[in-house]
Amino acid sequence: MDLLDLGLLPGLATAFLEGRDTDLLRPLRVVAPGELPGGDPPAVDREPVAEALAVANDSYGHPEAARLARKLADPATRVVIAGQQPGLGGGPLYTLSKALATIRWAEELERDGGSAVPLFWVATEDHDFAEVARLAVPGRDGIERMDLGEDPSPLMPVGMRTLGQPVVPVVARWRETTASEDYLSFLDRVASWYRPDARFGEAFCRLMVGMLGARCPLLVDAMLPAVKRAQVPHLARLIEEREAVDTALARADRAIEERGHPLQVSPQPGLSPLFLLHGGERRRIEWRDDGRFGLRGLDGFEAGVAELLEAAHDNPAVLSPGVLARPVLQDAVFGTFLQLLGPGETSYFPQVAPVYDELGVTAAWISPRPQMVVLPRRQAGHLEELGIGLERLVAGEVDVDALIAARAGDDFVGPVLERIAAELEGLKGPVLGLDRTLEKPLEKTAAQVSRALETFAGKVQSASARRHEVERRRAAGLLETVRPEGTPQERVVAGAHYVGLHGDFVERALAQLGLDPRRLHVIDPEATG
Repeated sequence: MDLLDLGLLPGLATAFLEGRDTDLLRPLRVVAPGELPGGDPPAVDREPVAEALAVANDSYGHPEAARLARKLADPATRVVIAGQQPGLGGGPLYTLSKALATIRWAEELERDGGSAVPLFWVATEDHDFAEVARLAVPGRDGIERMDLGEDPSPLMPVGMRTLGQPVVPVVARWRETTASEDYLSFLDRVASWYRPDARFGEAFCRLMVGMLGARCPLLVDAMLPAVKRAQVPHLARLIEEREAVDTALARADRAIEERGHPLQVSPQPGLSPLFLLHGGERRRIEWRDDGRFGLRGLDGFEAGVAELLEAAHDNPAVLSPGVLARPVLQDAVFGTFLQLLGPGETSYFPQVAPVYDELGVTAAWISPRPQMVVLPRRQAGHLEELGIGLERLVAGEVDVDALIAARAGDDFVGPVLERIAAELEGLKGPVLGLDRTLEKPLEKTAAQVSRALETFAGKVQSASARRHEVERRRAAGLLETVRPEGTPQERVVAGAHYVGLHGDFVERALAQLGLDPRRLHVIDPEATG
């Protein structure tokens, strides 16, 4: 299924995959679909970070932590990386998709020759509690949504938080959605990781290892001290070159808009792409004209830039990048060879691109990640029986009752509506010949007739669907599987749900997931061979 043909990718992501406007990304380079990125990885000393990642990933239970860390320490190894916030229960399916894509890309690069290692950046410095504190899985009566309640500390990074007591009823409610013994056994393990005293990042990393096993990427907690120490020279340069960075960002914004593309990240002149942790709150740094800085939303606070530079060198944990600086700092630390991005991330990367040159960081190759939809073969068979193209479901173009009525030959009203609309249109000439002031009343009458017949058609379609209840349930079930509550499956259903429901889901998904970001890859969790 071609996502470009369906118009389901954002404008900039579409342009880049079609080879247009790629100069907006310079010095970043886009991997052409169907090709592999070439060249050598950037020369970066990764040994100290690799040693720390070996220890951290071993604590998560990663069986290959030491081996992958040794590969990472080798400067000839190509790093493939993606990342996401540490969502509750592993986050939506697209989080798992990103991790699977890093594995597939690293393996593909190694088949082409040389060494490659997958990494997954766990964005624990983020403070968007709503993003990480919710979970959705299919239940007996549709999607079951669960969350940890109100945000108790709105500006505290999620990596500093424990899950708290609200996680206990969430896991209990999750258990109520299934009767499968294997799934319940998996949720027993989930409960052992998602405890009230566990931190978001720790629980997420243990779950990722639990789902992906030996093939799990090395997991990079953004707050890991070794990672923060490796960022020091680049944090300092973001502060020292603040005016040049601000100018370069504004220039990039203008270039994007001149090409007719909207800005994914709103321009913020005078604001740093850095945050400062102050009093347990992560606040955006605002530059002043007199060599000083303030913090957004904190009236009365002001300090010298020299103090900020001192903090960058002595206590880098208090500084964290925003969306326009995070990829650059990540690539500076790891010498990233290939960075995999979601569609939205791809759209804002032209705004990130100029920061690479300003900080003197070698830019990576980038590619939109492959996207997936999970569709068991039994339901795929129903697609064929009902004559529904999967692309219509994915695009949200299926009205279940109308579909069933049309299949049953019960769409009586539609042809009548078309004939009446044509007759009313035919009245226009004679009526306006009599009196041109009758144009508006005629249009109003036609609209009223159309609405009334459309309402009646809906009732007829519903009556037809009730007479064909089995087909109706199947069509509704297909729509709910592919677009639960009208939203793409990847953005709603927890990836962990599929691992719990289909024990070997990860291996089957890896076997079926292609790398072409233009395609929606259909994963059959029941496939054999």
